[in-house]
Amino acid sequence: MSTGQERFNAFKRTNTILHHLRMSKHTDAAEDVLLEKKGCAGVITLNRPKLLNTLTFNMIRQIYSQLKKWEQDPETFLIIIKGAGGKAFCAGGDIRVISEAEKAKQNIAPVFFRVEYMLNNAIGSCQKPYVALIHGITMGGGVGLSVHGQFRVATEKCLFAMPETAIGLFPDVGGGYFLPRLQGKLGYFLALTGFRLKGRDVYRAGIATHFVDSEKLAMLEEDLLALKSPSKENIASVLENYHTESKIDRDKSFMLEEHMDKINSCFSANTVEEIIENLKQDGSSFALEQLKVINKMSPTSLKITLRQLMEGSSKTLQEVLTMEYRLSQACMRGHDFHEGVRAVLIDKDQSPKWKPADLKEVTDEDLNNHFKSLGSHDLKF
Repeated sequence: MSTGQERFNAFKRTNTILHHLRMSKHTDAAEDVLLEKKGCAGVITLNRPKLLNTLTFNMIRQIYSQLKKWEQDPETFLIIIKGAGGKAFCAGGDIRVISEAEKAKQNIAPVFFRVEYMLNNAIGSCQKPYVALIHGITMGGGVGLSVHGQFRVATEKCLFAMPETAIGLFPDVGGGYFLPRLQGKLGYFLALTGFRLKGRDVYRAGIATHFVDSEKLAMLEEDLLALKSPSKENIASVLENYHTESKIDRDKSFMLEEHMDKINSCFSANTVEEIIENLKQDGSSFALEQLKVINKMSPTSLKITLRQLMEGSSKTLQEVLTMEYRLSQACMRGHDFHEGVRAVLIDKDQSPKWKPADLKEVTDEDLNNHFKSLGSHDLKF
């Protein structure tokens, strides 16, 4: 059987599992994502507003397939992605479903993460201008749908975070690529603590390329759709005009500006233990607050994440996604991811019992096993 046929069969099996898992809660899966040709653009609308537009396997598969078609279509000049409902762009992947399936011995994680990371790469290498309107909650998988694209437009309602260390995972979807490339050690800080950035600060941090007041977002979209056979420069010019005219928080400085020296010095260490020691030595209220946060995170996740970013800083996006795929499968086999999902999303007691519970119990061997090649099961592009 060809590799293509095997993948197709795996997709079908996974779809069936996810369909059964979701049927009791949600019946109109076909409308979870809207894919429409409007004017000069292909428009992707994530359409699960009551569930903060969290991503299902089916949504990822549909977006990937349509993105590839639009990329080849001479009448499609740009691609716009947005979230329905005004509350969230996308709060991430539907990880509760993945955890439930894994516990039920329905092995969907290999295919879910494979196709999600393939989509992240397709966005990063998209030959058409790609505009993500990141209005509202933008976390985890939602960051993967936006940050690798050419244009990312934040509003004052944008709430960005990569909170994976709190659920026994790591900042995936290419986090190992874009986070270490942010100014100084900002990306390491965001990755390890899950710190939330809001509004114009998402632009100031370098995650968004433009900032627009939310009341102008619909007009911006209309102006983009009305362009006639636009070039990348035409699209950039429209975005730049709206950005220049935006007024909200224009005169405020970056919320982390006063802490950047501390972030750069404390998070420049090569081990999590040293970072913790640096924060203790610093002793400022900001440093001690971060220490408190880090101490609640999965020790395994913290160590994986630091190494992921250090290695990712010199890798291509594709190389990072291959590395992250290995990490994702190791996390599915482990304890902390399922415990994190239970504590944060299912029982909501916010008291995960990590194993190991202490950083010093996470050995180099444990760490190396997470990064090991999967041989023929590796993610390839």
